[in-house]
Amino acid sequence: PVMTEEFKMAAAQEEKAKRSRQVRVWCDGCYDMMHFGHANSLRQAKLMGNYLVVGVHTDEEIRTHKGPPVMTEEERYKMVRACKWVDEVVEGAPYVTTLETLDKYGCDFCVHGDDITTTADGHDTYQIVKDAGRYRECKRTQGVSTTDLVGRMLLVSRPQHGADAPVLSKDVEALSKGHCATSPWTGVSQFLPTSQRIIQFSEGREPKPGDTIVYMPGTFDLFHVGHVDALEQAKKLGQFLIVGVWPDSVQQRYKGQNYPVMNLHERTLSVLACKYVDEVVIGAPYAVTAALLDHFKVNVVVHGATTTEPDVDGSDPFHVAKERGIFRTIDSGNAMTSDDIVRRIIKHRLEFEERNKKKEAKELELIKRTKYAERERER
Repeated sequence: PVMTEEFKMAAAQEEKAKRSRQVRVWCDGCYDMMHFGHANSLRQAKLMGNYLVVGVHTDEEIRTHKGPPVMTEEERYKMVRACKWVDEVVEGAPYVTTLETLDKYGCDFCVHGDDITTTADGHDTYQIVKDAGRYRECKRTQGVSTTDLVGRMLLVSRPQHGADAPVLSKDVEALSKGHCATSPWTGVSQFLPTSQRIIQFSEGREPKPGDTIVYMPGTFDLFHVGHVDALEQAKKLGQFLIVGVWPDSVQQRYKGQNYPVMNLHERTLSVLACKYVDEVVIGAPYAVTAALLDHFKVNVVVHGATTTEPDVDGSDPFHVAKERGIFRTIDSGNAMTSDDIVRRIIKHRLEFEERNKKKEAKELELIKRTKYAERERER
């Protein structure tokens, strides 16, 4: 669309203000089952200013406008706080973004992805700030959404899917959206990882001389509050935390071919977005080898309170670290696992399927109204 003179002036003023003072950016959302797509939108928003305030809706608001959330509001608040681009979290933010909200938290403008969010009665939740010229857009990350992840988890419980069945399939679409969905936002599309995306998520930090280097390996599937709490505890044992993310084959060996729910690249980005993490080893070996410890100059190796499965040859994957006296077990105080999230989905399967169908219908109705309004303006 052609920029109006008002928008050009606003953009110029915004750029000038950014250079001379703190530019506070507002984002809001459900952040349900917070994934790397959410993190990427927050990363883009932070680049538009230098202080990012994120409002998170309550469970009650989400049920009213969208349907039941998978994660509780307390879990969602914690996940957003753990994102390294977030400076401040506002709990219980209103579902419809208003100028009063932006002014209350001293925010210059609101940023949202290039999809549509609607209220229970089908209205654009950002229309007010759009009309006032205090709205900016960032690109939605293709290939991941909470809707898509719900569909994948519903597949996990279906034993008939064999080793060669792709995670993203027609079955996911049917399970996550119903049979006639055509919205460009709710639709499932495949995530295509690039080196650029990994660079964007990386800090490029290196340990300083004298830093205690901590190494913590794991699958980190469906990155959740249990992972966040464990990584927070691990970081306290040193100054530089390296996380080893195991390849898909490790999870498949112990849990079956339908796992992990998220592939290696998706899990890597989720871990990289966490503020406690300094570096990630992508596709790390299951056994913590002497070569790995020496290469990264690791001082402490950490594992959570969960059971450690033996390696293929029956050996303890942490035996080298234990022999060196650098192995530590941490108790994060949070017993959540990826399986717990899958169980929540299965238990409320029909509710989630209904939620996704309603979301689809609202999006399609809004698209229809928007196109009609555009045609009327062109007359």
